[in-house]
Amino acid sequence: MDAPLSTPPRVAVEPACWRQKALADAVVRGGGKVVPLADATALVWAEPAAPQDLPDACHDGIDWVQLPYAGIEPFIHLLDRDRLWTCGKGVYARPVAQHVLALTLAAFHNLGPYASARSWIGAVGRNLHGSRVLVLGGGGITEELLPLLAPFKCTTVVLRRTPQPMDGADHVGTLSELNDQLALADVVVLALAVTAGTTGVMGAAQLAQMQRDAWLINVARGVHVDTAALVDALTTGTIGGACLDVTDPEPLPDGHPLWDFDNCIVTPHVGNTPQMGLELLAERVAENVALYGSGRTLIGPVDLDLGY
Repeated sequence: MDAPLSTPPRVAVEPACWRQKALADAVVRGGGKVVPLADATALVWAEPAAPQDLPDACHDGIDWVQLPYAGIEPFIHLLDRDRLWTCGKGVYARPVAQHVLALTLAAFHNLGPYASARSWIGAVGRNLHGSRVLVLGGGGITEELLPLLAPFKCTTVVLRRTPQPMDGADHVGTLSELNDQLALADVVVLALAVTAGTTGVMGAAQLAQMQRDAWLINVARGVHVDTAALVDALTTGTIGGACLDVTDPEPLPDGHPLWDFDNCIVTPHVGNTPQMGLELLAERVAENVALYGSGRTLIGPVDLDLGY
C-alpha cells in the first residue's frame, strides 16, 4: 500500500464457513467494513480447504488477499503479481512451539511407552536440561520456541536461509552446516517452510548423521522427511526416536509402520488446531485491515519467488 484509503477498507470475507463470522468481526475491529465480494477491494479467504474457489473470488478490483494458513501449498499455483498476498506465517507459532516442547519432553521422559503400558515397566528417561537442540528454520515457530527452551539451559543452534542472528540462539547458520550440526544435536526440530530446497531435507544420509539417541521432531510438513528412510532409521536404531505432528503421507494410513514403534510419537497435525488458531488468525486479520486502511506495510506477505 502506498497511501491510506480515504474511506474504511471494503473487505469481503469468503467463502461461507464456520470461521466467517469471527473473521468478519475482526475486519470491523481493524476499522474495515465487511461488504459483498463484488464491492470489495480486499478479500479475507476463510476456508483453507477450498483453494479451488479462490480464482472466481479474485476479481479485478481486489488488490489484497489474506490467506488463512502459513503453509500456502494449496494456493501457490493460484497466486499472481497483480495484487498483494498475505498468509498466516507467524500466526500459529506460539501453540506450535508449545507442541514442540511437549513432544520433546514426552520423548525424553518416555511418555509414549508409559502411556500405552498395561503393566509396571522399568525406569527410562533423560534430561532435556543442558541438551543441544538444533532447529531447522528461523521463522515464528523458532522465535517462540527459543524462549521456551531457555529455562532448560539448552545449547540452541538455528539453521535458516540467511544467518541473521536470533535472540536466544547460541549459533545461527545456514543449511550448508546441516551435516556437521546433526552429528552434535540431541534434538533436531523441523520448523521450516516447504521449498524445493527443503523438501526431503531429512533423508537417509542426514538421519545417518544423527546421534543414535537423538530425537527428530517434525512440526513443519511431512515432505521434509523421507518417510521410508525414517522407518529404516527407527528399525535399525540409527536414531533415538521421532515425534511427528506431520507425516508424508498425511493422514498417516492405518497399519503404517510408523504406528508400531515405541519410540515414535505421532500426533494428527494438532500443533495448532482450527479452534486454537481461529482467535490468532482473527487477531492477524484485524491488524492487517488496520494497516491496509492506513497504507502501511502488511504483516505476513507471501514472497512469490521463494514460495512462502
